[in-house]
Amino acid sequence: MKRLYIIVEGPTEQEFVRTLIAPYLREYGIFEVTPILIRTSKTGRGGFSNYQYLKNDVERLLKSEKTDFVVSMFVDFFRCPEVPNKERWSVKNSHVEQVEEMEQCIKDDIEDARFIPYIQLHEFEALLFASNKGFYSFFDEKQKEKTQQIINSYENPEDINTAPNGAPSKRILAIKEDYDKVLEGNLIALEIGFAKIIEKCPRFRAWIEKLIESCKE
Repeated sequence: MKRLYIIVEGPTEQEFVRTLIAPYLREYGIFEVTPILIRTSKTGRGGFSNYQYLKNDVERLLKSEKTDFVVSMFVDFFRCPEVPNKERWSVKNSHVEQVEEMEQCIKDDIEDARFIPYIQLHEFEALLFASNKGFYSFFDEKQKEKTQQIINSYENPEDINTAPNGAPSKRILAIKEDYDKVLEGNLIALEIGFAKIIEKCPRFRAWIEKLIESCKE
């Protein structure tokens, strides 16, 4: 079974890979899953503000002597920096089409069969709206009513839009001002359970399935 490296933009995604994705993939015999924060300088890590930083990390891994591995990425569409071939992805009519084309543009730019690009629509927090169960331990009754209203409005949490005040994280912060993305975000996800998240979030599920398939090849 191949080892898997997932390049992430922040500590929230890094912890999510460690505590939810990696344990799930172990069920399929994928035991080596390593999240790597984007390197922004010689000493700095974290944040997806420049596509070249991501590309540098991907190519650094792909050029290593190891051969039996897969490289992927887990970054948000919300506030995503420009990726190559803007003339292709910027003209798409929907966010789904735009993200899919952006992923393909990144794939075309890096050109390596071991690399699987993935952009989360619209951001990590969309996954937290897979079930209101996740908010129960951390939000009061009034706050939970508001999160349930959002969940009821979207059959697919990934459709929660990316308007400046409509992004999933902005909606959570509007309900709970002291929401801690790194700590509470992953605890909420753990409460929901990975099975429920992939049930409710089809693009995310498709990526996970692709990782499994690629690591088994």
